Amino acid sequence: MLNDLEILADARSIEDVWAHLVKYMDGYGFDRLIYGFTRFRTAHSYGDPKDVLILSNFGDAYLTGFIDDGLYFDAPMVQWAAENVGASSWQVMIDKAMAGEMPPEAMRVLEFNRAHNVTAGYSIGFRDASARAKGAMGLAARAGITQAEVDATWVEHGREIFVVANMAHLKLMCLPYSGTRRMLTNRQREVLEWVGDGKTTQDIATIMDLTPATVEKHLRLARESLDVETTAQAVLKASFQNQIFLLET
Repeated sequence: MLNDLEILADARSIEDVWAHLVKYMDGYGFDRLIYGFTRFRTAHSYGDPKDVLILSNFGDAYLTGFIDDGLYFDAPMVQWAAENVGASSWQVMIDKAMAGEMPPEAMRVLEFNRAHNVTAGYSIGFRDASARAKGAMGLAARAGITQAEVDATWVEHGREIFVVANMAHLKLMCLPYSGTRRMLTNRQREVLEWVGDGKTTQDIATIMDLTPATVEKHLRLARESLDVETTAQAVLKASFQNQIFLLET
């Protein structure tokens, strides 16, 4: 496990973290993963879907129904992970369904999952430091593996799996991402960094050897890229998404 933690700690991109996590989880029979992280959660929303970091190796057909068509919002184990910290067996969901305790919208999600051979697994809710932030992960077992077999694996290896998943989550939180929006350009990033340092438009123009009008243009484009109204919001959002003050790699 230490080797896996070292690899994740040293990863320089979201793609590197995800590739290793997928490989690691597959070794325990979890061949399909879905991870979500938002810093813009409210009482009734996970924020603008364009700002949520979603990673998955599920097929397009599954993701279209689960994410694009909004089934995830009624998924019982997603709801559990959104409100809890720790790991939970999908047996909890199975038991409630068999007892007739699931609402119709949740049963629709379970039927969708069965149609895609998503019948056994675990859900993880991560501990986050902000009330607006939440990360969660679903681990689906390979088709043909029963929930009882998954639970037996978790009894033996669950602690290691949970620790590695947490390391991946903490690393992903530190890496740049833009959701489904385009990343900031180097110029947009630089002007926001100077604003974050308390510089005025005239200061930035002098430092960067640009005209104030050009600085204002880059700030406007940065606001548009981040879909915010003010430059202060742009600095905050770019900071949340680790898009400014980047180390060169």
